[in-house]
Amino acid sequence: MNLTFSLLVAVCLAYVTFLFVVAFAGERAAAKGRSLMRGPTIYTLSLSIYSTAWTFYGAVGYAARSGLEFMTIYLGPTLVFIGWWWGLRKLVRIGRAERITSIADMISSRYGKSNLLAVIVTLLAVVGTTPYIALQLQSVTLSFGVFAAPGTQASELTGLAFWVACGLAVFTILFGTRKLDIGERHDGIVSAIAVEAVVKLVALLSVGAFVVWGINGGAAATGEAIATSPVANWTAVPGRWAGLIFVSGAAVICLPRMFQVLVVENSDERHLVTASWAFPAYLMAMCIFVVPIAVTGLARLPAGSNPDLFVLTLPLAEGQGGLALLAFLGGFSSATSMVIVASVALATMLSNHVVMPLWLAAQNRDGSGQAQASISGDVRGVVLRARRASILVVLAMGYLYFLATGGTAALASIGLISFVGMAQVLPALGFGLFWTGATRLGAAAGIVTGFVIWAWTMLVPVLAGPTSVGPFGIEWLRPEAPFGLTGDPLLSAMILSLGLNTFVLCLTSLLTRPTPMEQLQAPRFVQVFDRTAAPRGRRSYHAGAEELLIMAQRILGASEAQEVFAAESRAQGRPSDLPETTPDLLDRLERKLAGSVGAATAHAMVTGITGDAAVSVEDLLAVADETAQIMDYSARLEASSAELVRTAGELRAANDKLTALGHQKDAFLSQVSHELRTPMTSIRAFSEILRGDEADGRVSDEDRARYAGIILDESERLTRLLDDLLDLSVLESGQVVLNPADVTLRTVIDRAVTAAGTVSLGLRIDRDPEGEDVTLRTDPDRLSQVFINLITNAAKYCDADEPALRIAVMAEVDGVIVDFTDNGSGIAAPDRGLIFEKFARLSDQAAAGSAGLGLAICREVMARLGGSIDYLPGQGGAAFRLRLPGETRTAGTARAAE
Repeated sequence: MNLTFSLLVAVCLAYVTFLFVVAFAGERAAAKGRSLMRGPTIYTLSLSIYSTAWTFYGAVGYAARSGLEFMTIYLGPTLVFIGWWWGLRKLVRIGRAERITSIADMISSRYGKSNLLAVIVTLLAVVGTTPYIALQLQSVTLSFGVFAAPGTQASELTGLAFWVACGLAVFTILFGTRKLDIGERHDGIVSAIAVEAVVKLVALLSVGAFVVWGINGGAAATGEAIATSPVANWTAVPGRWAGLIFVSGAAVICLPRMFQVLVVENSDERHLVTASWAFPAYLMAMCIFVVPIAVTGLARLPAGSNPDLFVLTLPLAEGQGGLALLAFLGGFSSATSMVIVASVALATMLSNHVVMPLWLAAQNRDGSGQAQASISGDVRGVVLRARRASILVVLAMGYLYFLATGGTAALASIGLISFVGMAQVLPALGFGLFWTGATRLGAAAGIVTGFVIWAWTMLVPVLAGPTSVGPFGIEWLRPEAPFGLTGDPLLSAMILSLGLNTFVLCLTSLLTRPTPMEQLQAPRFVQVFDRTAAPRGRRSYHAGAEELLIMAQRILGASEAQEVFAAESRAQGRPSDLPETTPDLLDRLERKLAGSVGAATAHAMVTGITGDAAVSVEDLLAVADETAQIMDYSARLEASSAELVRTAGELRAANDKLTALGHQKDAFLSQVSHELRTPMTSIRAFSEILRGDEADGRVSDEDRARYAGIILDESERLTRLLDDLLDLSVLESGQVVLNPADVTLRTVIDRAVTAAGTVSLGLRIDRDPEGEDVTLRTDPDRLSQVFINLITNAAKYCDADEPALRIAVMAEVDGVIVDFTDNGSGIAAPDRGLIFEKFARLSDQAAAGSAGLGLAICREVMARLGGSIDYLPGQGGAAFRLRLPGETRTAGTARAAE
């Protein structure tokens, strides 16, 4: 195959288009609840972003320069997944329980939801990952250069690197910030990464097989070539090997992109069981042909050839253009998958811990210094814009680093800089998971110490070049030999930075006391597998549920937020009202918000509204010794007391409801007697007059017709009452027979509006024809009966000067929501618990003209249809929400299907 630069660009664009299609398909499947991208195989393949261009290209170059030392970058993750599986399981369990969105969020949540600590980790991650992003840009540009102009240096392809960075930014923004996803899972990106994982594995194995059997003539001949090559003369340095294995194992946990796929994107803890052996197997497959490719490249390619590009240049030198193209796509996949996920992870951290706190502070209106969450506008738009801008900033920094360094001869050196940099969060993370005594100040001091030493000893030599003396002529401050350490610079920098990091963390933690919030959070992490480990620490509720709902809607969206509060209302036995502001509600809401804006920001927003403060140590231990047992016992007593108070309140509410129902029952018996006696009396009286008329003929024809009409009207009134009673009885007994059919929602609503026309005269009905254009599988007669009841109720009870009823339709993945909202004064809070009960009537009987069975019948009908009907508080007037099950289709789609 004759490979030209134009052909290479065309293939690249076709491949990227294919990834777009895969990503779109993954997102659409997830939106319909049928995601195929959440199994253990896909989860394992997503972990392959560890294998970037460094391992695809750079591992061969590493082997050519340093022999088997390249194996350390594979052995570290392998030992972690096989030997520390329970630790990974703990990370995933915490991530799901606390709605963790990034590694900065994890550390911030553990240490009292400190946003300052999250900012420190975020800045470290941005600085530490920037060289790695530059590495990917360098690898892609060099691989293009192999085809465009062999021998071209990376610094000569800066224009190409710029357009590659722009393309990656567009892809990342499209599939990483399309919506604010709770839990920060990105099915589209995960789908594309899984495909790229297969492509790069197949590409590397194909090149390796060609080298072994196509060039060398078999495994035996390849073994002889290895034995006689310079690579065979390499000898291991035990200290360096141990250090590189350690830092590689730390990287598989601490790198933002790895934490994103390992913890944040994990949808099922059990997937780790498969990943614990499948991911090491994948890594071994990636490295099995590294040494043969390196040895063959050194032997067959001209002296001075870049060993990092042997995977490409060997097939080209042998005239295998198709194989070279496959190798190029493998390297392209390795680089792009890393950049995409790293950009998403860093953008999430920057928006959640830097941009959003600054924006919330700017919205402060009372000058108190406390961020106010109940601000106007949709916060989701601000978060998404912040993340898109952050992605552009991250990629721009990677590109500028690439320009500043001009590319390096060895890809591996850049990767190790990033590995050691992000390893600085390992002490804070590790001690936070297993030591409740670790404090926020200790973690911050340790990370800052390690960060400064790492930047001085590893970043400065790359950016400023080697130096012969330190600043101010101080020899022991020279970056290449800090404190006089003259051994391996990499090993010295790693030991010095991580060693002092750990020492400062432990010392500062021992000298400082954890804050109350840290004391509440520590058991959630250290004892995450013990469900009773997290004590309750909230005690003051200065805001009601309505204020919290308003704030939640601006972050989660109206539907998601209302569902959270509706679920809590049902759990509290208050299905028709907003829930009470309890510790459970606040904790659950905070975790929900954390999935979108991070734990620290979510905590600030909730406490900004409630004025809530954690229980102090002094309050808990006022009458007891300062021991862990007494503190835990006190927390449990307080939680039990609060639970008893809430239970007593619920019992009082239930008793009040039973008393009200008893009064309603007595009123009903009286009303039914009245409703039956009145028509029967009229029928009997006028029947006797008409019968007497037959004898004496004193009643005129006009009066006779009028009396017969009265008898007919009263008979129909009596029949309606009996029909309602019989209908309710049949529904409650479960003997009702449904007649399901495919029908458009608009048709059912039209039918109900027409049937209620005479009753609803004077009521303006506002509708959404476009939203009603959906097809449902339901019983149209029964559903129309519910709609008629709600329309006639609005006509009877709406007390507005110009009564109006709004019918709104919202489609969901598993059904449709229909809201009926009038513009009246609504239903008083004490009466909301009774409206769906039989015989309950909240207004004058004569004015209503019914026995109070309408909403009870509606509730039973909706239950038989598999849906529900609820009263929505806080909507201005009376509002009822109907949920209808089943997959919905637009009318156009339904007609096309037919």
